Amino acid sequence: MKVVRTDNAPAAIGPYSQGIVVNGMLFASGQIALDPASGEMVGTTIQEQTEQVMKNVTGLLEAAGTDLNHVVKTTCFLDDINDFVAFNEVYARYFDENLPARSAVGVDALPKGALVEVEVVAYVGSEPSTRFNIAESF
Repeated sequence: MKVVRTDNAPAAIGPYSQGIVVNGMLFASGQIALDPASGEMVGTTIQEQTEQVMKNVTGLLEAAGTDLNHVVKTTCFLDDINDFVAFNEVYARYFDENLPARSAVGVDALPKGALVEVEVVAYVGSEPSTRFNIAESF
């Protein structure tokens, strides 16, 4: 197990790690729109905050030795589910046609009054050379 620490994503604001790599998988803690240098919230709109969140996610992925192309799952928390469309407009710009699996939920509140939080699970290292086709197994 490897603990991931980086100055390119906000420091943890509680008793948790920025991320953990185990068995070739990164489990990243949720990222909100904090500036990594100042710790201050960036932006007042869902678009501005989503942009900063995705920058933070990218910084954390790079520190773990991976990138957005290796993200297999995201969990997205929105302070207002009515921001779903605007959130998606920014989020979609960060991924190519191989979109990760995702859950998105509306929540009552997020830390520091954030409008959005995103956590990711990503594969670290080169992608496996073979893919399992479940249809072929029957």
